Amino acid sequence: MQTIFVMVKCELGRAYAVADAAVMEVEQVSEVHSISGQYDLLLKCYLPDGADIGHFVTEKIQTLAGIKDTFTLIAFKAFS
Repeated sequence: MQTIFVMVKCELGRAYAVADAAVMEVEQVSEVHSISGQYDLLLKCYLPDGADIGHFVTEKIQTLAGIKDTFTLIAFKAFS
């Protein structure tokens, strides 16, 4: 399993609708956090090993209504 974080910039006034859609429509999305700064949302996603991250982001995330821009981070290791 690989973990990625996708930072999302939303159209004005659409952050909550985008967050709801991400959780409800994209099964790989584990958590959505409202954040401050240049981006509005942080999505934590779990993908199967070997999954094409580019296709996932462009076809599953960027196509959600209300999204203007994304920035993807790939996690190497989780510490606890």
